[in-house]
Amino acid sequence: MRSRTLILIAILACGSQVLAEDFDQPPINYSTGRPDNIVTLLQKRMDAGELELAFTDEHGYLPAVLKELKVPVSSQMLVFSKTSMQRDRISPRTPRAVYFNDEVYLGFCRLGEVMEVAVPDAKLGTVFYTLNQEPAARPRFQRQTDHCLACHVSRHQGIPALVVRSVYPDRDGNPILSGGSFRTDHSSPLKERWGGWYVTGTHGRQTHLGNLILSKRSVPDDLTNDAGLNVTDLKTRTDPGAYLSPLSDLVALMVLEHQAEMHNRITAANYQTQLAHRDADVINELDNALKGRLTESTARRVDAAAEQLVKYLLFCDEVRLTDPITGTSDFTDDFPKAGPRDPKGRSLRDFDLATRLFKYPCSYLIYSPVFDGLPASVRGYVYRRLWEVLTGKETGKEYAHLSTADRQAIREILLDTKSGLPEYWKH
Repeated sequence: MRSRTLILIAILACGSQVLAEDFDQPPINYSTGRPDNIVTLLQKRMDAGELELAFTDEHGYLPAVLKELKVPVSSQMLVFSKTSMQRDRISPRTPRAVYFNDEVYLGFCRLGEVMEVAVPDAKLGTVFYTLNQEPAARPRFQRQTDHCLACHVSRHQGIPALVVRSVYPDRDGNPILSGGSFRTDHSSPLKERWGGWYVTGTHGRQTHLGNLILSKRSVPDDLTNDAGLNVTDLKTRTDPGAYLSPLSDLVALMVLEHQAEMHNRITAANYQTQLAHRDADVINELDNALKGRLTESTARRVDAAAEQLVKYLLFCDEVRLTDPITGTSDFTDDFPKAGPRDPKGRSLRDFDLATRLFKYPCSYLIYSPVFDGLPASVRGYVYRRLWEVLTGKETGKEYAHLSTADRQAIREILLDTKSGLPEYWKH
């Protein structure tokens, strides 16, 4: 009873706030819980002797892992700021390569000791691994619950988070701390994005911080980045032949920024809901109420987390493009092929790239295992709010960016391609 009372005190003190230490407590048990994701499935195949990963002297296990996890090489982005656990391997001449698909993120450093891996997990949120870049009879993805979390715990959301950051880098790739930095997602102004990243692609008159290296340990008031804009090759900046692709694709970067924060919002909603149900169980036991009942306060916590998820899912606050965006790799062609299409040939993965990122602004991660793995209470709220927005019953200004045609197209696409929708969607 004492432990239950202490939890109740914490509920009253913290309200809807998720504390960083909460995810190591029941029911989440982040550090001790058993992951179940795309990497654990790959490891099982290797442990059973069903698969041998090929090793190369130049890139280690990277090509083999990309192939097995179905991560396209065209997703490659190069980041040269020293913002990784292998910072000593990273510089403007030797950037870190990042690759991703809907279910995994991979980081590769030239001559690096390990490959860095982040995986969204339906129960645990984002899980971090390393894979030693040395030939072994049976390679093993080693889960990391300490070092990676030093940088990847969101103080705002209290979750293990994916972080896409823009900094002002000096000639060695060190962030100039006095200049500050920017957390980046689809709402970020382009002028604040991609500091410390190489960027290949065209974007018209729009400006950004990509490809910029400052010669002094300060950020000038009259900073310009003319030489870093509309760059289509990196031959004068690094040795692109040392990587699987010579490019750092602009469109891939924009998709990464949306996707990483979308995964964070799903994790936050997952955690908040699990903790709300845990707290409700405590209150119900003390009140001798039926198990499973959500009190008004705990229900509000679930609804608030779900509402934030819905807004991001529908690209509320997405920055508007003023000139068309064009990438340099095959990513713009590869990415749309990976998702389902409706009978009219439409997909949530179709690009716009003229005024916004996607033609139909509803996140393709609605098909992901981590979305489907959300607790039923929060998933049900999301479906209801989506239905209200897409049928026009919700007319709030947050959703004013969605035209009537947008709402109809998204609703039709989901009805034809998304399993598990509530029955009322069909009428």
